[in-house]
Amino acid sequence: MTQVAQGTVYQLRKDFKDKMAHLPVSYYDSHQNGDIMSRMVNDMDNIQGTLNQSLIQLVNSALTFVGVIYLMLTISWQLSLVAFLTVPLSLLIVRIIAPRSQRYFARRQAALGLLNDQVEETFAGHTVVKTFNQEQPMIMKFDAQNDDYYKAAWKAQLVSTVIFPSMRFVNNLDYLAMAVIGGIKVASGTVSLGDVQAMLQYTNQFSQPITQIANLTNTIQATVASAERIFQVLDEPEMTELTPVAPIPTDDIVTFEHVAFSYQPDQPLMTDYSMSVKPGQMIAIVGPTGAGKSTMINLLERFYDTTSGVIRLRGADTRGMTREDLRQHFAMVLQETWLFEGSIMDNLRYGRLEATDDDVITAAKMAHADEFIRTLPEGDDTILNQDATNISQGQRQLLTIARAFIANPEILILDEATSSVDTRTERMIQDAMAKLLAGRTSFVVAHRLSTIRYADQILVMENGNIVERGRHDDLLAAGGEYAKLYNSQFTKVG
Repeated sequence: MTQVAQGTVYQLRKDFKDKMAHLPVSYYDSHQNGDIMSRMVNDMDNIQGTLNQSLIQLVNSALTFVGVIYLMLTISWQLSLVAFLTVPLSLLIVRIIAPRSQRYFARRQAALGLLNDQVEETFAGHTVVKTFNQEQPMIMKFDAQNDDYYKAAWKAQLVSTVIFPSMRFVNNLDYLAMAVIGGIKVASGTVSLGDVQAMLQYTNQFSQPITQIANLTNTIQATVASAERIFQVLDEPEMTELTPVAPIPTDDIVTFEHVAFSYQPDQPLMTDYSMSVKPGQMIAIVGPTGAGKSTMINLLERFYDTTSGVIRLRGADTRGMTREDLRQHFAMVLQETWLFEGSIMDNLRYGRLEATDDDVITAAKMAHADEFIRTLPEGDDTILNQDATNISQGQRQLLTIARAFIANPEILILDEATSSVDTRTERMIQDAMAKLLAGRTSFVVAHRLSTIRYADQILVMENGNIVERGRHDDLLAAGGEYAKLYNSQFTKVG
């Protein structure tokens, strides 16, 4: 039984993890990390505990119940009917209490997910919390979440514990009825006193499995609530792929054809967006916050699909490609660096797992990351802690750039890649880019316009539309939106 329980939870956890890998990015954007982790850990543990313990007890109770019924029927079927009369009443009690208990247990698990999310958020941002002296407000927020969890858990436990005294009351009624009717039978001479005594004993044994099963309702309802939360995720619609169609012959590597997109149906973000990119070109995307710059990158990588219009890669509709095949053509360097706990070598090799040590070292040199790596006591075997806080922000940025170079992508996406590094590091990166981007198509999203002066094409976006396009010098001479953005960054105030 234990092996069956462990195997069931193992498969369920595996299915959950596989499901998370196939859910769209929009699911992660709309659900809190702590709640997802709570479903993966706490809800799974609830199910495992029930299968390990309660299931065995349930089987034992069922076997005892069947055995006692058989023995009672061999003594007197009439007195057996007396014992059976209280079974519908017991089922009615469970039917009334169980749904209410399950609702409270569902609220408890949801509150636990929110509590986990609040704790995860606080610990992840502990430096900011301390910097702004927000320890007390965060404690108050935690206390509020903890209080919500306490209330939900207390109510769930209270409702579920009502079952036990209710079942004991019904069992006592059953015992009393058996004693009275059995006494009448003995007085009339139809049943012996020994048979009645045996029936009274069996009545207690008959009621015990029912009481045990009813008491399991507490655990079972908590498990049902956890299972519902898990299957809510498993029932989520996965990312879809269209039927591949023949690519259209073209010299362009990337094409946007009248693309429209919105995160919310009533809030269009990108409307009638068209663009063609030749192989090897550097495309810079600038504009104010909310203009749709990062949205275009999300659509390129198919983190989201277009509302209408088509995006093509070498003439092929990207919706007809699997996301795995599509993303093999891309590598991204984000402003928010993501490095996992492990050695620098392993973090860099994440860009291409089969990369050799020489490949990793070469990429580090190309990104100018080798300079600081050599200064570390253990070099590229240095272990990064969680969030890589034992190296500087600029060093983390260089590592993510080196990781992208190891991937050797056909198309490189830089999402504000140099906006978080110092001037010297930025110059080092720009120098490396001049060599590394040769023959490689790149998209650069940046607010610091000094980083994209030599782009083949600069797209100026506003409200999801391209309002200007051209080279740096031409756009400055035009005196439009790009010139305003550029001058606002490089004109001295006062």
